[in-house]
Amino acid sequence: MQVRIQRIHPAAVLPSYAHGPAEDAGMDLCAVEDVVLEPGLPRLVPTGLTIEIPPGYEAQVRPRSGLALKHAIAMPNAPGTIDPGYRGELRVILLNLGREPYTVRAGDRIAQMILSRYEAVEWLEGELADSRRGAGGFGSSGR
Repeated sequence: MQVRIQRIHPAAVLPSYAHGPAEDAGMDLCAVEDVVLEPGLPRLVPTGLTIEIPPGYEAQVRPRSGLALKHAIAMPNAPGTIDPGYRGELRVILLNLGREPYTVRAGDRIAQMILSRYEAVEWLEGELADSRRGAGGFGSSGR
């Protein structure tokens, strides 16, 4: 699949697979500037990139497990969705869940991005078919 991408910052790094697309689902996104993440305060971290996602696709931005485990850095809206009509800069919301400030450096890998197909939905209003589960919700299947 080919997707148009534009660098809007000279330090922008194109998203890439660390081990190739046969072994990795997500492409790494990198920061283009230093950003200090104070504990408990979400910050937008710029990537310096814009993309043109084809209709019928979305880009999902997901956290990096190494940042979460080693530094308690999370994405509070994970996964973030980039719609096909969006043409602004890709920026990642990061949240420091640790106790000390953490500095993201320009060039650091900050998130992963996956392109996924989605289906457009047309709602058909009316009665629903019965199912074995019925209205059973949280915890209805046991432990």
